[in-house]
Amino acid sequence: MKNILFALPFLFLCFSLSAQTEKEDDIKVGLVLSGGGAKGFAHIGALKVIEESGLRIDYIGGTSMGAIIGALYASGYSAHQLDSIFNSVNFETLIQDQIPRSAKTFYEKADQERYALTLPFDDFKIKFPSAISKGQNVYNLLSKLLQHVSDVDDFNKLPIPFFCIATNVETGEPVLLDKGYLPEAISASGAFPSLFEPVDIDGKLLIDGGVVNNYPIDEVKAMGADIIVGVDVQAGLADRETLNSATSVLLQINNYRTVNAMKVKSKQTDIYIKPDIEDFTVISFADGKQIIDNGEKGARLKKEDLVALANKQKKPPRDPMQMIDNDSLLINRLTLSGNENYTRGYIKGKLRLKLNEKTTYEKFHQGINNLSATNNFRGIRYRLTPFENGQELSMNLQEKKNNTLLRLGVHYDDLYKSAALVNITQKNLLFGDDVASLDIVLGDNVRYNFEYYLDKGFYWSFGINSRFNSFDKDVDFELIEEDDINTGVEVNRINIDVSDFTNQVYIQTVVREEFAFGFGLEHKRYKIETSTIRNGNENLIFDRSDYGSVYSFLRLDTYDNKYFPKKGIYFDGDFHLYLFSSDFNDEFNEYSIGRAKIGFATSFFDRFALNLTTEGGFTLGNTNVTSFDFVLGGYGNEFINNFIPFLGYDFISFGGDSFVKATASLDYEFARKNHINFTANFANADNNIFENGEWFTTPDFTGYAIGYGLETFIGPVEIKYSWSPENRARWFFNVGFWF
Repeated sequence: MKNILFALPFLFLCFSLSAQTEKEDDIKVGLVLSGGGAKGFAHIGALKVIEESGLRIDYIGGTSMGAIIGALYASGYSAHQLDSIFNSVNFETLIQDQIPRSAKTFYEKADQERYALTLPFDDFKIKFPSAISKGQNVYNLLSKLLQHVSDVDDFNKLPIPFFCIATNVETGEPVLLDKGYLPEAISASGAFPSLFEPVDIDGKLLIDGGVVNNYPIDEVKAMGADIIVGVDVQAGLADRETLNSATSVLLQINNYRTVNAMKVKSKQTDIYIKPDIEDFTVISFADGKQIIDNGEKGARLKKEDLVALANKQKKPPRDPMQMIDNDSLLINRLTLSGNENYTRGYIKGKLRLKLNEKTTYEKFHQGINNLSATNNFRGIRYRLTPFENGQELSMNLQEKKNNTLLRLGVHYDDLYKSAALVNITQKNLLFGDDVASLDIVLGDNVRYNFEYYLDKGFYWSFGINSRFNSFDKDVDFELIEEDDINTGVEVNRINIDVSDFTNQVYIQTVVREEFAFGFGLEHKRYKIETSTIRNGNENLIFDRSDYGSVYSFLRLDTYDNKYFPKKGIYFDGDFHLYLFSSDFNDEFNEYSIGRAKIGFATSFFDRFALNLTTEGGFTLGNTNVTSFDFVLGGYGNEFINNFIPFLGYDFISFGGDSFVKATASLDYEFARKNHINFTANFANADNNIFENGEWFTTPDFTGYAIGYGLETFIGPVEIKYSWSPENRARWFFNVGFWF
């Protein structure tokens, strides 16, 4: 008995040593995933074969796209789950940081749809952006996909230990990232120079790790890997026939280091997988499915080796996580950092964030888009971590240091003729949440537009507008003839000059970004004259008065595109009560004018879109002032006062103190950004049509148009052939955004 008791510790020690030896003898496999942009989709195909072979991966190291896919796999996703995710993503929208129009306020929509080019402007020097994209959409997607490991700060504690490589752009040294916030780390590793903004982590400005180490095999070995499996999606050096652009030359220079390094690293890789993806480039995101298939084919050539290695392992692979279809968020705490010039209320208002109320990722990301759409931040980094019964949202806002912008635009149409727009925008002029903007329009009709807006998010915002607008046009004399005008000669058409100087002060509140209403005070100096008819040595003046009014407005705009909408609803209505006038013609009495426009757009048959609009206006009160009557005709988007476009007629062709109009437009996008459309519009316009019932009768005016439109960076380029049964046919041209 004593001998047995004496032997037990010895037997226990032997058993422990045996188990430890067995554990230590188990082969540790490290996986290296290289960078390669869109060609990195091949990693997903290779992972499918690795899973089929039964191989257990113990460590993962990656760079750039290899870091992104490697991190997702290390966090628990299977290869087939990654295949489904990546095939459902629109990478063009993702990479270009395209923000839905619905995420912009009315002020931001106007900015987007007015200027062709925006440049930072500091100390009278133009600065160019450091990258095309801020990478915000990529960051949003990665944060959502990796939410289940958001509380993991040490990447060695992921289901599969992981690290990624980035480059310190200031020193040119590689930076190994194995701690911190995983979406931020892999965003830095994939920050391709000139495409994505550098990422600031712990005081280091980081870009794509592929610049210095695109295949981190030594670092994976240092984690403890006995055997290395590597998937290499890097391109070789190009020949002179394909070096036909500045981009291709820059890529060639960057590839010198990595191509030479791979001559050694490929030999150090035990199972080296090199898919055939020579026909693709780093931006071939549209070919993702084919690249994944080629990655799978390339890995199958090594499947026997993978199976043989798997058979030597003693432990099975880890099970992939179960996909949880839970799109619910409960944010019960918000912490902010980096917001020096923008208040907490402003940020919460943009986020549409209400603490302790459930929301969805879609709505949360829309709030992030709202904040990004302001262009006040070069980076919006955030982290959602468990807190009590919900999540804590910790946001690190990286404000743009330059608050002065130079903006440019060009335009031509048949009314205003040629115009060049120069704009200076100053943010944080008086307060942290404000913006001031001055447009100077040079060309055939000199104009200006000044706007100041103090944005208070959820609360009432304050604005000031001042603008000067002018144009001249030949019109039928009957349209404006007055009883006391004696021309002395027979006149059929005259040239009129219209100038409008308007100043407004208003308050408004925004419900979401699509709906706004407000109230304001307006002063308007309005002048209409003609040089065709002379009053002595001076032009004949029809009106030269100052008007004062109070007004209210209501706007709703969910159109996805201002010029070629495919879906959404639009409403724009305002009501002016004119209280006083300097009364040039001695005929003013207090009166009111109201008008509204309602639109609805929908898509069907893939590329077809139907846009239906109806609008109308009326005058209340006894007055002989006709300066603000509704005048219809022509084609355009940004007319002053109550000038209303109407196809089939020339500008300023007919009107009255009230009108109704209906328009139907059918648009076919036959190629990307190329449109053919057909439009029909109908109207009644005269004095008192709502009182005498004429608004509900057969239309007195009809017009039709067939046109072509092209979406360009300077705005739409349009040509329309229009005609009317009551009028002769005519052409309309438009180039560039309207302003």
